[in-house]
Amino acid sequence: MPESGIIKYHVRIRFEVEGVVEKADLIGAIFGQTEGLFGPEMNLHELQKNWKVGRIEIKLESKNGRTNGQVIIPMGTDMSTAALIAAAIENIEKVGPCAANFNLTAIEDIRAIKRKAIADRAKSIMKEWASKTSSESEEILKEVSASTKAAKIISYGKENLPAGPEIYLSNEIYLVEGRADVNNLLRTGISNVIAIEGTKIPKSVIQLAKEKKIIAFLDGDRGGDLIEKELLQVIKPKKIFRAPLNKEVEDLTPVEILKILKKKPEEKPTIVSPEPKPELKPPKIPQTLQTKIKKIYPNINGTLEAVILDTKMKQIIQVPVNQLFERLSSQKNASTIVFDGIITQRLVDVCTSIGAKSVIGHRVGNIIRKPIDTTILTFKQLGLD
Repeated sequence: MPESGIIKYHVRIRFEVEGVVEKADLIGAIFGQTEGLFGPEMNLHELQKNWKVGRIEIKLESKNGRTNGQVIIPMGTDMSTAALIAAAIENIEKVGPCAANFNLTAIEDIRAIKRKAIADRAKSIMKEWASKTSSESEEILKEVSASTKAAKIISYGKENLPAGPEIYLSNEIYLVEGRADVNNLLRTGISNVIAIEGTKIPKSVIQLAKEKKIIAFLDGDRGGDLIEKELLQVIKPKKIFRAPLNKEVEDLTPVEILKILKKKPEEKPTIVSPEPKPELKPPKIPQTLQTKIKKIYPNINGTLEAVILDTKMKQIIQVPVNQLFERLSSQKNASTIVFDGIITQRLVDVCTSIGAKSVIGHRVGNIIRKPIDTTILTFKQLGLD
């Protein structure tokens, strides 16, 4: 895993194969048979590129024509993604031509292990320090300890939403997506925070917005896009901050958080990006295609679905985004892809391989290899988003 990747979990999976296989066979089965199950962002190759999955370790032993062993996958994702990847690998039934069985044995929280080691060391330091310091120093330490204990998550409203202890005292409230985001802001020293725990805005938050100034701080992904739209319709926050593209608030360091939140809220809703990019003029595309896209957009916006058009702009198929790559590989006459998601390098590569000429989505990710004969557009460039 790159130096900037942070390992949160070790996913440990036992396997049994009815035949003699090598590590390369197992790696091929794991990557090949899990690819495309849950969309491009959940593929192991893509997760490794985004520093969410480290180098997969395989320990194996072959005896009497059978191979047994263990797969260890270091992951920097959230727990739900780690569990989803584990379940996908458990679904593998063959390694090469050999029948196989994979079973999850544990998902170890590496952070918990590190926290215990740190806590044990801190206790040791405290014992050494206590024997050397004066009573005045001890009082200072007690005050620091008390202030740290105060910054714990509390429950707010009928929905028992995760929140910081200053939710009742501050006139400005930071609104985040989940409990892990609240924890991260507390570690940064921001206690006037509350999480909505989903994409639907809870009634308690709507009422809170009538009494206090709301400042939203959302993930830099498609989920953050959807929450942002609903916020602007329901409570109209004073300002909306976003994590960098494809990063989550829970993954940011305190320095990154404070850098993003350094500006004071304004009176009108303003979307603030930590690294704003200049708006590019949209490439010219046929007016008939623009008209077709405008008809499709209302039907897929917010649905996480995709529409594939042929060269005559007739709809071939409409599929969930997590099935898009699988369906594209069999659509040789696909010409235009219109979908509710972020355009990635992998999607552009697949479109190039099948000869598709246009890709239209909500946002464009980090595209390094952009083919000359493929048009890449966002709905915003077409005046739709």
